[in-house]
Amino acid sequence: MNSVFITGGTSGIGLELAKIYLSKGWKVGVCGRDKEKFHQNFEAKRDNIHFYPVDVADREALKAAILNFSKPTGLSLLVASAGMSYPHKSKIPDFERTYRMVHVNLLGLMYAFEAALEIMIPQGSGQLVGISSLAGFNGFPGISGYSATKSGVIKFCETLSMDLKPLGIHVGCVCPGFIDTPLTKNNHHPMPFLMSAHKAGMIIYRSIERKKHLTVFPFFFGVLVRVLAILPRFIYRRVMGTKAINYSKENQKEISK
Repeated sequence: MNSVFITGGTSGIGLELAKIYLSKGWKVGVCGRDKEKFHQNFEAKRDNIHFYPVDVADREALKAAILNFSKPTGLSLLVASAGMSYPHKSKIPDFERTYRMVHVNLLGLMYAFEAALEIMIPQGSGQLVGISSLAGFNGFPGISGYSATKSGVIKFCETLSMDLKPLGIHVGCVCPGFIDTPLTKNNHHPMPFLMSAHKAGMIIYRSIERKKHLTVFPFFFGVLVRVLAILPRFIYRRVMGTKAINYSKENQKEISK
């Protein structure tokens, strides 16, 4: 039986992917910190879904969960979907949240990949997928830590896609734009090309099936972001510094205004 472990599989994109793989008859493992979310979304008892109340920032706990899930059938696919952002955009970062973001968005993905590779390397096959963001292509105002961690995910996956290919392991990275998930509910600014989590999940599922190394969507928003990425940086800073585009506030107090 094919098996997939999804971090952050109780909400947002991870949840949609878990539902899709369940419908395809896969054995599915999900982890999250909120057991109640799991029960709300998977009320019907299913023999092929397993929940692990694990924080992805806890390296040893996450490793134990993935290894437990993979016995005795092995692991076909791991999707590192767990992530967090800022509830508000501010010019002065919330450093405590930023440090937590590094542990969840970047290190959490590395911990998941590390554990999965302990299974996939001996079996000589497997697929790793990291969920990044269009925000990883540029440093966007007000979300310094988020852009930094998502950029790290892109480059980490890109390197592993070359390093692990001779071992029979495929690595892909997915960079969505604005998706209607709990993560974007607090955004108090326009979100062009906003897409439902279900539609995003189907796009990601198809890209995983095709074993794409890099998936960027929505198309037009992705083109715009990548054009911004190749601009001379002094031009980019000038463009992104305009009030029409820069939604970050001066400080935390201004956020409430």
